[in-house]
Amino acid sequence: MLFPLIRNRRWWLAGALMLPAGLALTWWMGASGASGPPGLSASSRGPVCWLLAGLALAWGLAWWGQRRVMRPLRRLQASLQALQAGQPLPAGSTGLAALDEPLRALALAATVSREAQQQLQQRLEAAQDQAREAEQRATQRQRLDTLGRLAAGVAHDVNNLLGVISNSAHLIGRLAPPHSPVAQPLAAILRSVDSGSRLTQRLLHLSDRHPLQPRPVDLARQLDETCEVLRSVLGRRITLRCSVAAGTWPVQVDPDALELALVQLALNARDAVAQQGSVWLRARNAGPQDCAGLPASATRAVLVTLDDDGCGLDETLAERVFEPFFSTKPLGEGTGLGLTQVQAFCAESGGLAQLASTPGLGTTVSLLLPAARTAAAVPARRSGTEEAMAGARVLVVDDNEELGQTTGLLLSCYGCEVSWAANAAEALQKLEDEPFDALLSDVVMPGGIDGLTLARMLRRERPTLPVVLISGYSAALAEVHDFIVLRKPCAPGPLLAALRRAMAEKAMPRETRR
Repeated sequence: MLFPLIRNRRWWLAGALMLPAGLALTWWMGASGASGPPGLSASSRGPVCWLLAGLALAWGLAWWGQRRVMRPLRRLQASLQALQAGQPLPAGSTGLAALDEPLRALALAATVSREAQQQLQQRLEAAQDQAREAEQRATQRQRLDTLGRLAAGVAHDVNNLLGVISNSAHLIGRLAPPHSPVAQPLAAILRSVDSGSRLTQRLLHLSDRHPLQPRPVDLARQLDETCEVLRSVLGRRITLRCSVAAGTWPVQVDPDALELALVQLALNARDAVAQQGSVWLRARNAGPQDCAGLPASATRAVLVTLDDDGCGLDETLAERVFEPFFSTKPLGEGTGLGLTQVQAFCAESGGLAQLASTPGLGTTVSLLLPAARTAAAVPARRSGTEEAMAGARVLVVDDNEELGQTTGLLLSCYGCEVSWAANAAEALQKLEDEPFDALLSDVVMPGGIDGLTLARMLRRERPTLPVVLISGYSAALAEVHDFIVLRKPCAPGPLLAALRRAMAEKAMPRETRR
């Protein structure tokens, strides 16, 4: 009954003041003999005093009990409010065992719930980051695929243009008199055609649409040519030094892919040295300690290293540099695929790519490449005295009219009788109308029948007709294994040699060809 009164602050103050005052007044009256209130006799003062004292004691006990009970209740209320707000529960005991155990359970549940919420939030943020990264990778990959298709198409068209220029230059050189003043300009044109052809091969390598064609490569000659490209990549403020140890074995790689890998490493080195510094390109035979990680079948290898004195990388970043789409450059400035392509080139060649870096000192990228079992071929010089094919009737099939016409005129200068067809259907019709000794066809052509399909049709219907394919689209070259295939632009020497070889194979008896 007293608890509702005590919980009211005004009643609590009234009781706290009046009961002690009444108790003190009664005691004073009894002690001094003073007369009390009317109707209160001297004999009644003692019981009244005890009654007031009892009331004061009861009031005090009620107040103490209220504080004893209300404090745990308030603590329980605060704990529930903290739990509702997701905050940590206040520590300490309430003084009531019946409430301490539920509070400890609530505190444990709140801790578990809070940790679960934090973990869920972290996982959600990680999933969002992964989703954004995957989206960026997909977008980047889509852009690279689009760029690859564009590069492949551009390379194909440029190869056709280079073919027209090359054929025309060889045709002029064939018709010009000996020691003609046009000989030197024609040689410059043909050198430019070779340079343009190498550029298109780099485009195709960059677009991942060029199959590797490994062959023995002399690193002394190859790196000497590659350094000219690297100097243009690095710029004038960066010093490039190149050295190939004496006796270095030739390597079995695709020279164009090797050059592209070194160009990619040079681009990274340029960024690392902040546009000013030094880069070293070295090659030597690999020792046993260098070949760790190579297949057991790789008994000999050559070590090609590219060093820079740039900023370097810490160990954490150095471990991830070969991961696809990983880049230390700001977003939008790097694809994260350069070193991945270098590693893929080494792996496909039967080698290994490694990176060592020290912050503040620089980076070394090592390419372990398999040594070739045979010596590298020495590039043949143009003699201009290719053997003629007098009287050979050749059907040229190419959808590019200018290239088809110039190829026909060039073959005519070597004694061939040439006819041109713009597509496979026209070629089939001409084969029905007149006989031919050989067919030279482009691979990629519009329409329902491409060059490879045409060649296979002729193999079934005209098995004695020699067929040579030629293409400026490198992906098409990788698909052809059962025919002689030439790459555009093609000089007269290899072209005539391929036609003679195809005609000789068809002229052999079947048992001899086997």
